[in-house]
Amino acid sequence: MPHRRLVTVVGARPQFVKAAMVSRALARAGIAERVIHSGQHYDAAMSQVFFEELDVPRPDYDLGVGSGSHAAQTGRIMERLEEVLRSFRGPLAIQVYGDTNTTLAGAIVAAKLGHPIVHVEAGLRSFNRAMPEEINRIVTDRLSTLLCCPTENAVRHLASEGMVEGVHLTGDVMYDATRHFAARADERVDLERLIPFAPGEYVVATVHRAENTDDAPTLKRIFAGLGRLGVPVVMPLHPRTRARLGDFVPPETVLMIDPLGYLAMLKLLSHAQAVFTDSGGLQKEAFWLQVPCVTLRRETEWTETLAGGWNQLVGSDPAAIREAYQGITDAGKAPRHAFFAGPTESASNAVARHIGDLLRG
Repeated sequence: MPHRRLVTVVGARPQFVKAAMVSRALARAGIAERVIHSGQHYDAAMSQVFFEELDVPRPDYDLGVGSGSHAAQTGRIMERLEEVLRSFRGPLAIQVYGDTNTTLAGAIVAAKLGHPIVHVEAGLRSFNRAMPEEINRIVTDRLSTLLCCPTENAVRHLASEGMVEGVHLTGDVMYDATRHFAARADERVDLERLIPFAPGEYVVATVHRAENTDDAPTLKRIFAGLGRLGVPVVMPLHPRTRARLGDFVPPETVLMIDPLGYLAMLKLLSHAQAVFTDSGGLQKEAFWLQVPCVTLRRETEWTETLAGGWNQLVGSDPAAIREAYQGITDAGKAPRHAFFAGPTESASNAVARHIGDLLRG
């Protein structure tokens, strides 16, 4: 029987960053892959720029699904992905990343067609099933053959749910990306061209999760809290957030800018006093770049970042947002705590090694 061929399904900004590192490791290991872009993120600033600046392999297929409700978007991805996968000859393995609608759709289609599934960033849990991402994680993990876990906590979560076969602690491929691209960002990106503030004179904020953007009072509370900080707030505006703002006028201290590429975002983040975000990825990047983080949620799947107060959970309460920032400026930066004790090889190389074993098996 011929070896399986690898098909990678991506569709959202964080997945392009992860793929940038894993695809490099796969190439070094002599493993070819076909890349399918769902089109979940279709704006050039959220998609095309990542392929250009991170040297991510150009997708062999673009499903072009665009935006829509969770059901509509996931359904369109499934329908179009199934058609493409059925056109391939020979046995396949399907690789998915993270916790998006693209992740879920890829896993369901692969399982229905009988293909083994590789889930990179498996085992994360916020334990809040009101989050669509939590549902995506749980279902994808349950369907996957090879589960690549970024942390020891992720391995424990899977074990508590009865999943031990095919589970591997690989480390976090986003750590590889941050380490690899931070120096490039510092060299290539001019902060003065991005914002009218000097390093250390501003904070960064991002808001994109449905729990914050789809409820007008919640979104307004977050902006009210940011407006009370007494420091310039730079907010790269996610398309969903822009659409939800409507006629709302944000506080004068909040500078809303267009979405940034990965390198520009790394540069902006690394020189900020702090970051206020509901993004899982930014929580980690802030931790690794030693920038204090305030998470605009009541829970996090990245509990390791909470050690020593490096990351604080405040939800959308304006007073809590202000208090968290005051604690940062009063106490100074929290000490850095070890996040990645465990695998000594890079996470991307570990993922590629396990994929190689799966393809040959």
